[in-house]
Parts: sequence; C-alpha cells; structure tokens
Amino acid sequence: MTGKPPKSPASNAVHNGQGTSSKRIKSTASNMSIKSKGNDKTHSAQSPAPDRCLSGHPDDIHPIVLTSVTQEHFECRVEQDVTSDNPFKPLKRADIVQDMKARAAVSDFSPIKQAVMDYPEEEMLLVFDSDFKYGQSFYLVLTVEAKQRILSDIMPNVQNSVEEQTSEKIMQKTPTHQPWKSLGSEREIDDEIVKDTRSRLKVEIFRVRRDFGAEVTFSDRSAVSAKDAFVECISHHYKNLSLNLTERNITVHAIANTRTLSTQTKWTYPKNMCTQYEFRQFTEEEKEKCLLSENLKTFASSVAVRCEIAIQQNVITDIFFDDWATLSEVISTHGDKTDSHLKEYQSFTDLCYSKDKMISYISWHPNISGLIAVAMTERLSFEQRISGSTKLLLNPPLILFWGFSDPINPQLLLKCPDDIFSFQFCPSDPNIIVGGCKNGQIVLWDISLHHEQLKGIRGGGGRNMSTTNQVFEDKQENLTSVVHYCAVSSIEDGHKAPITDIQWLRESFEITRMGIPVENKNMMCVQVVTCASDCSVMFWDIRVPCVIAQSQTDRKKKMEQKLLEKPHGIPTTFKHLDLSWRPLFRVSLQKIDSGGEYRPVKFSFRDNTCDNQTVSLTDKPVFNKERPDITEYSQLLVPSDKHLKPLENISTNLYIGTEEGELVYTDWKLEKDESGRLQCAKPSQCLFTLNSQVNTVQHSPFFKDIILIVAGWTFAIWKEEITQGPVMQSPYSEKKYSGGCWSLSRPGVLFFGTEDGDIEVWNLVEKTHKSFHTQNITTSQITCIRPWINHSKQNLLAASDQSGTLHILEIPWMLHSPSKHEKLNMSKYFEKEVERLMYSCTKRQAMRPKDKKNTNVDEQRGKVEPVVPEEDVQKMYEDFLNTKMLILKDSGQEFRCNI
Repeated sequence: MTGKPPKSPASNAVHNGQGTSSKRIKSTASNMSIKSKGNDKTHSAQSPAPDRCLSGHPDDIHPIVLTSVTQEHFECRVEQDVTSDNPFKPLKRADIVQDMKARAAVSDFSPIKQAVMDYPEEEMLLVFDSDFKYGQSFYLVLTVEAKQRILSDIMPNVQNSVEEQTSEKIMQKTPTHQPWKSLGSEREIDDEIVKDTRSRLKVEIFRVRRDFGAEVTFSDRSAVSAKDAFVECISHHYKNLSLNLTERNITVHAIANTRTLSTQTKWTYPKNMCTQYEFRQFTEEEKEKCLLSENLKTFASSVAVRCEIAIQQNVITDIFFDDWATLSEVISTHGDKTDSHLKEYQSFTDLCYSKDKMISYISWHPNISGLIAVAMTERLSFEQRISGSTKLLLNPPLILFWGFSDPINPQLLLKCPDDIFSFQFCPSDPNIIVGGCKNGQIVLWDISLHHEQLKGIRGGGGRNMSTTNQVFEDKQENLTSVVHYCAVSSIEDGHKAPITDIQWLRESFEITRMGIPVENKNMMCVQVVTCASDCSVMFWDIRVPCVIAQSQTDRKKKMEQKLLEKPHGIPTTFKHLDLSWRPLFRVSLQKIDSGGEYRPVKFSFRDNTCDNQTVSLTDKPVFNKERPDITEYSQLLVPSDKHLKPLENISTNLYIGTEEGELVYTDWKLEKDESGRLQCAKPSQCLFTLNSQVNTVQHSPFFKDIILIVAGWTFAIWKEEITQGPVMQSPYSEKKYSGGCWSLSRPGVLFFGTEDGDIEVWNLVEKTHKSFHTQNITTSQITCIRPWINHSKQNLLAASDQSGTLHILEIPWMLHSPSKHEKLNMSKYFEKEVERLMYSCTKRQAMRPKDKKNTNVDEQRGKVEPVVPEEDVQKMYEDFLNTKMLILKDSGQEFRCNI
C-alpha cells in the first residue's frame, strides 16, 4: 500500500461552510497525495477502517451501478461532473425518492429503497470509485457517521495544502517598485490638457420659491405666431476672442497596396449603320418577277407543311385562351365548397344607442374595409311620438359607424336632426355623406377630420391602444367622437313627407335645371336625387347656386346667418347651404289613366349612364385623380347652361316603385307647355301592379338593363324597354319580403330578407321556381340587407333587424364564386325569357281571334246540318262492307263476314 489519502470533493467545502473553491481543492488534493508519502501519521489516518476490505464493503455504504440516464439526471457523469480528483457528489434524498417513484423497479436506487427512506438528513453522499475498490463505479453512503468519517479524513490536509499553495502564489506575484525615468511624454500630456486662459463667468439665476419642486410640463409652441419665440444667431467675427493654434509636426506615412491585374476584352470596331425610314414599294414588273421566281416557290414549298400544321393546331386549340383564369381558385375557408350555409362573421349592437330602436338603413364605407354605417330610428307610432316629443328632442337620432376590430363600441357617431331612412357615401369623396330625414329635409355630414381615425381601424382597432390599456385615464378619452351635421335643407322648399330613398349622380355628368345631361368639368359628384311619398322626385346640387336676384327676405336671412355663426366643432364645409338649400328642380308623377299622382318610395337609374363607359359595382370607388384639388366646396359654383356641352348618350329614365305596388317608368327631363312653362311629362308606362308597397328597386351590377323589384310576398325581374311583363316572377311566398339585393360576384344569385328574420338565397342558375337556400338569423324582422366584397376570397352580407342588431354574415364559396360562363348563361336565359314573353303576348294573342272564329264556324255548322236517321247509317255501313269484299276478292284474298 502506498498510503494515498482519499480525495476531498468540492461540495464538502460548501456543505461545511469552508468557502473553498472546487478548483483549489482539486489541486490541493493531488498535492496532498504526493506529500503524504512517508508520513506515518497521515498513512495511518488515511488507511481503511478495520472492518473495510478490498473484496467486501462496509455496512454503512452500498456499491451501486448508475446508468447514463441516471448519471445525466443527477449530474454525476463520469469524467465530467465527477472525476478521480473530485469523486464526491451530494444528492438530495427527495430527488432519489422521486426517481424511485417515477421509475419504480427500473430505478438504480430501488435495491436500497428502505435505506434511502430511513436516512435522517436531506442530502446523501455519492462517491465515485474510480479504482473499483468495492467492485462498482459508485457507492452511496447510507449513514451520517460514515459520511462525516469520509469527509473529515481529508479536510485538515486539504486546508493546510490550500494555505501553503496560496502563500506561494502570492509571493511569486508581488510587484517591485521601479524608479521613474522621464522620456518627455509629460510635456505632450501637459499640452493636451485644457487650461483656463481667463477667469470663469458667474451666472446667477433667480426663481420664485413656490416653483421649486413643481412639476414641469412641456408643450408645443408655434414660433411664427408667438412674439420673440426664437432668436437668430448669426455668425460674426469677434475681435476680443483670439485663439492661438499650437503648431505640431505630424508625419503620416501611407502607401497603397499595389496589385498587377489583367483582363481580356473584346475589341469592337466602328461600323457604318443605316436605317430605312421610308418603305420601298415594288413596281408591277418587280412584283411579277418576284412571284414567278424559283426562290419564292422553293420557300413556299419548304414552309407549306409547317404552316398547315400550325393552322391545324390553331383550329384545334385556342392559343389565346387563358388557362389560368379557368383554374379553380384555392379558397382557404372552413367547410366544404358545396356548403351553402351563411356563417355569422360578427354582430354589432349597443346597449345605449340601440336600445328600443331599429336599424332603418345600412351602408358600407366605399374605401375603408371593415367599416359599416347604420342609421338608428325610434320604434314608435305617431301617437307615441307626439306624447314623447320632449324625450326625442333630448335624445337625437344617430348614425353609428361599426368596425370589425371593436364589436362593442361604435367608432363614430353622426348626429341627425330627425330619423334617417336613407343615406349614401359620396362616390368621389367618401368623407361627404348625404341623408334623407323623416321630416323631408336633406342633411350633409363631413367626416374628413376623422378619416385617419377610421382608417386606422383596419390595423388594430378603433381606439388607440395606449388609451384602452390605461384603465385609470380620464373617461373622456374613451368616448366616441360625435360629428354634427354641416348643413340641412330648407324645410319649406323640400319634401313634405319622409325621404325614403336618396342616391348620388355619377361624376361623369351633371344635369341642368331643365334636366338635360351635360358634361361635368370638375369630375366630382355634386348632385343628389331624392324621392318621398309626396308624389315627387327632386334633384339637388351641393354647389353654390348662381343667384340672379335676391328678395328682401332672402337678404334678411343671410344677414341673420352671418350674425349666428356656427358653434365650435361643427364643420363649415357646406355653410353656404345651411337652411337655404333648395332643390334644383322637381319631377312630379301624374297618373297616366286617371287623375291623381303616384307616391314613390324607391327608385333606380342606370349606374352606367354613359354607353361608352363601363362601371362595375364590384369595384370599390376611389378618389378621382383627374379632378382638380379643391379644398372647400364653397368654391364650386353652379355653371351656366350655356357653357356646358350636352351629352346625348346618357339615359334619363327612372324606374320608380310606389306605395301601391306600382312600377312606374318615366323621364326626368322637363318640357315646355304651350304657355312656355316647364312641366314634367307624364310617365310613359305603369308596368306592374302588386298588392303591397315596393321596398326594393335595383339595377343588376352585371346587366345594365335588368332591374329587380321586391314588393310584398313576391319579387320580379324586369328588362328595360320590355313592357309586356316581367322576365321572371317568383311564386308568392308564405313570408313577406322586407328587402332584397343582387350578389356582387355572381350574376344569378340574389338575397332576400323576410319579416320572420330569414334570409332567402335564390340561385337562378340552379332553379327558378323556388329558393336555393333559406336560413334564419334573427327572431325579428329584417329591415335592410347589403352585400360587400371584402377581398377576392371573402364576401360578406350585412343584415339589420328591427331590434337594432347588425348581423355580418360570411357568404360561402358556393354562393360567391361564379361558375364557368355564368354571365353568358344568364344573358341567354334572359333572352329566352324575353322571346317567350313576346311570343305569349304577341303571336298567341294574334292567333286567338282565328281560333275563336273557327270555333264559331264549327258551332254554326253543327246547328245547320240535319241529323242523319239510324236506318241510313246502317245502310251506309253495309255498302262499305260490300265494297271492301270486292276489293279483297280482286286481290286474291277471301273475306267472310256474317251480317
């Protein structure tokens, strides 16, 4: 035996509070093993216990084999966590117990489970046996006495060795002082130090004592508006200031790295070029010579086969056919493509603004995706409105703007003078909104100040994220902005009944006071068309009217308007129209056959009024870049009719639905009578009569001459200039229709709302005798429906109900993706229906008198001809049989007949 002492672990020092690092213990342990040779006391102290032997092991330790998984779990990997110099590893008893519970019999500690459970302390000592003294690579100490014995044997020697080694290292690293030798560097340091050349200035600043410690608030200040807001510091020469530049000799030696490179380029030599800018034409002799030449014949015979193959391929396959357009679009939506169920995308309601109210009209914002406006009206009868007039004045009607990012709070509120039954965004400037009131007035709003706020809804909500996260901020920051109306029309010159429909005229034209379409030089939508049940359709202009002569009352009104300025916060965009806005002209609707007038509630005219233009409703309108930049609408004046060019290719026809269920076809142009007064011509046709009020009159977005009419329990599709009847009419439904609309992506799909809260989908490509799909979305009546194309893969349908809730439904792929040649097939279907209608109304009617005449002649013959007696009939039958028998005999056949 060499008397080698056991090695001390790093963890022993930490456990006993010695504070000695593991690296120092490792080095001292190895030194101690060398110094311990020849020392009898140390040898006797480090020798094994009396009961210890090389073949067996003491009772208070247990040799154990640890797998690689167990070593990695307890961080006792051989030659990494434990080595021959540092063989000790303390293990927590709780970790060993947890391992035995988790791995059960597979655990390496399961043979000594009871000994581990009986161990009194929290940590057990694991020793790495690199020499396999007890037959295994590790052994676990099972008692506290054995742990103290193993650790106490090596600690005194480790401490002495560490002290000796530390003292040796300190003696070796002790620095020695050297005398200072000046080499001139102190002068350079002294030159670089900044020294004062004059006495320092003293500035004394005074401040009121109460301002000490006060909170400082900074704000922006306009340097232009405030006096002495800025001081301009101009550079100039100051004589009293003189600086002496210290001259220093500095030498810099720099040289570029040189390289030898070579490249090979192609030399181009100049050439004389010519261009033929005038074609050369052969003479007749040259043409004949060229056609009869052998070179042309040889060339034609050589390429004839290839030309024939190319022509055959062009006939077989259309080379101009777009294959990509016919490929089915991959739609990343949930559900099957055959699913026709409308999925509810979102719903909007407000406990304050929607309580006890209904939605009368909805409109999508033309430019901002995911923004929709709804008009809220009271659900009160005439008697209830009279009794609660004071309450209605305190709570004015509103138009709510809803965004998809915030379904709880509205993004903007528009204040209205009365209930709104119809409103529209301006196609050329969506910041301008026009609406029709219940009292017959027209209202204008300008939301340009809130455009950026509404535009930010698409990114991340209708409100600023910082204000929504700050719970303890002022409550006024979370309130929704309220926009007051800019102008309202004169109540004396407007409609005398509620305005039920309002639309903008397109920017491609405008109309004069005579109703004649003329060119629009500004390329802006400046005219509005309204209708009400007071038997009139009115045209309005938002520009400043040309006043020829003013009455004394008008001058007084203008003086009063100048004195009464607009309150703060109300836009002054249309201040020139407020309370003085009058219609451009009025179209009255006199009945054709009898006296009286028609009562219009809905109207429609061609969106594509110019034949040389094509405008699709599916395209989202944008600002017109060609129109001039006009900051204020008050700068726009109504031009004189003499300076505008009339447009002849514009349709001036109107389709109007009335309260009695009639469809009236009229022209809005005014004509002069015999006395020279302007009068409206009577409607040319009263096309259709239903049993209920018309609630929808809408042109198709794909066919400019196809019109949808919805009234009562049925709907019909009409074609312009076909007055014999509707092209298609649905059978009477069990539920009353409350509204309808065309699909913006499929020419043959229509959507209808009913009074029971159902949405009916009609697919004319599949079936025309009944609805394609019916789905209930609410328990109350649907008041208005409007489709919208959010993007190419998502079509939405907005439906409002009588309880004040707005439902946003996602149209499935089957109902918004058009089939192949669907528009062409629908066009052929309408043509065939027109042919059927013309046949039934013209040819069949022309044939009916002839059929009736023939029937009358037959009846007269029956009356004149005498009745043949029965004996004559028997004689005629016998003569017939005799004649037949003679014929058979002549032909060689026998005939037997018993009479």
